[in-house]
Amino acid sequence: MNLGQWIGLIAIVLSLYILWQIREVLLLMFAAVVLATTLNRLAKRLQRLGMTRGLAVVLSVALFFAGVIGFFWLIMPPFIQQFNELTDRVPQGFERFNSWLDELRTRIPSQLVPYIPDINSLIQQAQPFVNRVLGSSFALVSGSLEVVLKVLLVLVLTGMLLADPMAYRKVFVRIFPSFYRRRVDGILDKCEVSLEGWVTGAVIAMGVVGLMSVVGLSILGVKAALALGVLAGFLNLIPNLGPTMSVVPAMAIALLDAPWKVVAVLILYFIIQQVESNFITPIVMAHQVSLLPAVTLIAQLFFVTFFGFLGLFLALPLTVVAKIWLQEVLIKDVLDEWGHNHAKETELVIVSDPPGSGDNYTTETPTSDKERSNDDV
Repeated sequence: MNLGQWIGLIAIVLSLYILWQIREVLLLMFAAVVLATTLNRLAKRLQRLGMTRGLAVVLSVALFFAGVIGFFWLIMPPFIQQFNELTDRVPQGFERFNSWLDELRTRIPSQLVPYIPDINSLIQQAQPFVNRVLGSSFALVSGSLEVVLKVLLVLVLTGMLLADPMAYRKVFVRIFPSFYRRRVDGILDKCEVSLEGWVTGAVIAMGVVGLMSVVGLSILGVKAALALGVLAGFLNLIPNLGPTMSVVPAMAIALLDAPWKVVAVLILYFIIQQVESNFITPIVMAHQVSLLPAVTLIAQLFFVTFFGFLGLFLALPLTVVAKIWLQEVLIKDVLDEWGHNHAKETELVIVSDPPGSGDNYTTETPTSDKERSNDDV
């Protein structure tokens, strides 16, 4: 390679290294873009009703904050109350289990007594694990300030993007060559429509799952059914893993009432998940975003491996945007045009053999040569 190629290679490697180092910042910026795009589309719909741009933006932001505040207002108080009750009942459950084991030892043959576990020894063996959990909890609390700062950063960026979205869009388009800027602008339109479709489908699926969870938990008589249903709907934004995460607090609270309710809650959430994955998501998302289930799972594994929990939460919108760019740029503009460009450079010309040979053959003559021969004539 010559000097220019080496410089280009070094520049690409350094760019990839810098992008990798600031990957978390880029994810936060992408989260702000997704949120700003969603609120901007809502503001545009309100503008069609006759509102001014400023009033539509303010109303969209107000609806967003009302939803966030309502979510935490429904979730936090019941969970704090149930958690306190759970911490009080767990020692009682240990004592009851220990007395049951003591009674069991008196009724079984003496040869089997050594194989009966001792609750005190189990607690001692679990002590290191408890210490690690508490340590990670303290680390989570100590890192809560960092989480708050990241959330504030996303909200500030969202407000800036929402104030004048076209200005930032023009800046992004101008980093491309002049002949490709109109094409990039069209791709951004498709990304915006797809993100709106994903948000719409996700909100519909979230509402249906939350409603079914509230109704099912209320029928079973589980406490804090409304909070658990709202949490189940919110975690449904994370496909595959979200429903598994939502069943844990529901089973823990059901354990406070009766052991059979734990099994009933597990069966209920399994039925809801089957209904959501086989009926709700195919019907809703088929009209919004077309993503294969295997692609969704692979994208989740990829983003959670390289970007952590934030990557898991943003896996679907990232996949939606990446799919559009790959389909429009790589497939349509590069791969699909590859053969056409070659065909434009050459032209098939039929040349006849001398009379009597009876055979014809074809040859490829460059278009420029043909034009040159015509000019000579």
